[in-house]
Amino acid sequence: MLSQLLKAKRTSFSSLARCFTIKLPDEPSFLEQVGLYFDQAAKFTDLPQGLLKYIKGCNVVLSVKFPIQLTRNGHSDLHVIEAFRAQHSHHKLPTKGGIRYSDDVCQNEVEALASLMTFKCACVDVPFGGGKGGIKIDHRKFTEEELQRITRRFTVELLQKKFIGPAIDVPAPDYGTGPREMGWIMNTYTAYNPDDINGHGVVTGKGIRQGGIRGRAQATGLGLYFAVRETMNVEKNARSLGLSVGLKDKKVIVTGLGNVGYWAAHFFNDLGKSKVVGVSEWNGAVYNPDGLDVEALLEYKQKHGTLLNFPGAQNIPNPDDIMSMDCDILLPCALEAQINRTTAPKIKAKVIGEGANGPCTFEGDRILNEKGCIIVPDLFANAGGVTVSYFEWLKNLSHVRFGRMTKKHEENSKSLLVEKLENKFGKKFTDKEKKLIIQGAGEEDLVNSGLESTMVDSFKQIEDIKNTQKITYRMAAYILSIKKIALSYTDVGLWP
Repeated sequence: MLSQLLKAKRTSFSSLARCFTIKLPDEPSFLEQVGLYFDQAAKFTDLPQGLLKYIKGCNVVLSVKFPIQLTRNGHSDLHVIEAFRAQHSHHKLPTKGGIRYSDDVCQNEVEALASLMTFKCACVDVPFGGGKGGIKIDHRKFTEEELQRITRRFTVELLQKKFIGPAIDVPAPDYGTGPREMGWIMNTYTAYNPDDINGHGVVTGKGIRQGGIRGRAQATGLGLYFAVRETMNVEKNARSLGLSVGLKDKKVIVTGLGNVGYWAAHFFNDLGKSKVVGVSEWNGAVYNPDGLDVEALLEYKQKHGTLLNFPGAQNIPNPDDIMSMDCDILLPCALEAQINRTTAPKIKAKVIGEGANGPCTFEGDRILNEKGCIIVPDLFANAGGVTVSYFEWLKNLSHVRFGRMTKKHEENSKSLLVEKLENKFGKKFTDKEKKLIIQGAGEEDLVNSGLESTMVDSFKQIEDIKNTQKITYRMAAYILSIKKIALSYTDVGLWP
């Protein structure tokens, strides 16, 4: 469930989550599902079985238990906290992945997500292996002071096992964590490593004052927008679905109005000129075929703790039912396994953009493909977060804000050009036009530009494989990732 205390514009991930090892009847778990997709994609390569097996396997999982003194109902006692961290790396690259706080955290979950993160990073050319961690607690049942002690103690456990460091493993926010927790981790790490000049690079998703980067909050939602935009700009795709090219006037439904869902809805509406007609949360959904005001809806949810009874919208008490409403594009940005053998047949959307990890089960994916839907897979579609996390890591290692040394020079050069043009043609630009032309690129501009370039370049590679092999985008993305990882070995050889 979505904690009403978390504000969508400030949290780091969609706040609806369950354990990825939830297994529906006759369907593989998420860990098994990632393995099945890998095996299917591997058949399209000519790579040796031994190398494929090595790429697929999770290298190491840390499972720890530690005591914390907690006071409950006036009584102080020791509570044992269980936590995990998985690293799925290749070629000794630092690993990258979130830390979540959830009662449902388990070893299979972090293994599955760590391996998926490896393939995701390879897909978008981010030089990290995959990582994922979690603490088995319900973060809503602990005070801020207790959460800080638990977070710092877990960081010490990671330090003692050499499971954290800017060149070892770089955590990021996930469900139940955000910039606050990342700041605690960074501060604990630097306290134990005061001579590590790159200590701020030990985590990403930090607040700006702690070395974070502008543009990180919206990165996953913006990356999802770019991924679906590129897919719908392919004329063959649009024609096969009976739709016009592009996103303009497309009806969009979003499940989950957390950080990912909100920003995705925002960008589809603002940049894509799409019409967001439906949005769901854990306790209900709303639908309006004429479109919803995304900003007003977010404000309403933050004030009332629900989307239900939003003015001018139809109430959908069961949030799963929103997926069966009429739309062109469905963006599952909340729960894993929400599109399954039960819900998939009812979906009317023709395009599915996976903003969450694993929103389609193996069977749900099969059903949608048989219906002729185009699925933009999580492996690629929600890679915007890790891409901008990579930019933040680079910023921390370089110790300078992006654009700091170039922005003013760029503005001065453009000012001179504007002046020359005005003198040449004897006509003045308006102040608004001049400001728009002269403005130099700041950090957020550069981050968004780098993210767009990354998503566009990756899509072109995936599209090429898809067309050559006559397969789905999911299979093409897996093939691309597997081949890139394999090349990282074959290009340099194995030693010893």
